[in-house]
Amino acid sequence: MALIIEKLLGFVMVLTRISAFFMILPVFGWKSIPVRIKVALAIMVTIFFSMITPLPVKFGQVSVVESVLLLANEATYGLALGLIAAFVFAAVKFSGRIIERQMGLAMAQILDPLTGENTQALGALLEMIFILLFLSANGHHMFLLIISRSYETFPAGSIPTIPVLTSGIIKAGSTLLMVGLKLSAPILAAFLLLMVVLAVLARMVPEMNILFISLPIRVGMGLLMVAIFLPFINTFVAEFADWMGKLLPL
Repeated sequence: MALIIEKLLGFVMVLTRISAFFMILPVFGWKSIPVRIKVALAIMVTIFFSMITPLPVKFGQVSVVESVLLLANEATYGLALGLIAAFVFAAVKFSGRIIERQMGLAMAQILDPLTGENTQALGALLEMIFILLFLSANGHHMFLLIISRSYETFPAGSIPTIPVLTSGIIKAGSTLLMVGLKLSAPILAAFLLLMVVLAVLARMVPEMNILFISLPIRVGMGLLMVAIFLPFINTFVAEFADWMGKLLPL
């Protein structure tokens, strides 16, 4: 009986970390995916990792309170790793929002069918394209690799190193801003040039309503530039794994 409870405790500890990781992880954490599929996926992955993950404590050596603290530690690891991956994953959508504001479409919101939240159309489109490219490159295997490496660096039952996890989250947030600006930089430069041209026209032809004319030009130019630079999203798919390796405290 003690052996069964010991194995059950180890299974629940692994399930806690994996569930917390999948809950906040992009793609797997979307509201559009049925809860049954999420639960089944988490249990299947847990069964695999529980067979190869040693439990550092024995039943009878830990109390109920200590067991709850062990589960809280595993949840902390899973949430921190998932948050880091989510920040880097959202760089494409963030770049789309920057472009939309330059196009004057900041108020054009739609309901994202994947997350169930209000978002901009262009950002959602870029995110969907990136996800298709990411999954076609077997990027979901990288998430399983992250879980595997997390147990090598942070074994089950270990005390969370909060400064290390916090540093990874902060670096991931700064990477989100930096990569988002990097992806949108060519289009921002094009809009800057457009603003200069419109300013010159406003000085040369004062009678021209620049505001009325600039709106369709900005939208058309934005869509054209996005279509031109859309193939470069594929390069970010390759860089995504590199950023994960640099930011994750593994």
